[in-house]
Amino acid sequence: MSHLPVPHQTLIVVGTGEGAQFYRNAGKSGELRLHHAKDLEPGDLADQGPSGKQPPDMTDKESMEATFAKILANHLYGMAQAHKFDNLILVLDPETLGETRPSLHVSVTDKIMLELPKTLVNSPTDQIEKSILAAL
Repeated sequence: MSHLPVPHQTLIVVGTGEGAQFYRNAGKSGELRLHHAKDLEPGDLADQGPSGKQPPDMTDKESMEATFAKILANHLYGMAQAHKFDNLILVLDPETLGETRPSLHVSVTDKIMLELPKTLVNSPTDQIEKSILAAL
């Protein structure tokens, strides 16, 4: 099985509409070894507002998830502008990936090497690594 090498220090974001975990690839020579860097917690989403126009039948949970997707996109934009990553892998549940993608700035999307629509936020790091490698 052959897959693309994952560059050292690639930023890997694993999350759902309720939060995200940020990892860095600590592996060298294309090897993938996740190292937990930080978490992005939604905080008080009521003050942030959802992304885009909110449909009238949207539940509070859906609204909060849409708001977190906007926060995540803004956070990644800030990191890209500060040159905090050159390569990005997004591992988000399908709904969050769908909500986040339209909010991503081109300075972020240009760095994406993989979008994986899976819910792996509570998975051990070796399972996340296996899922990423299988998708490359």
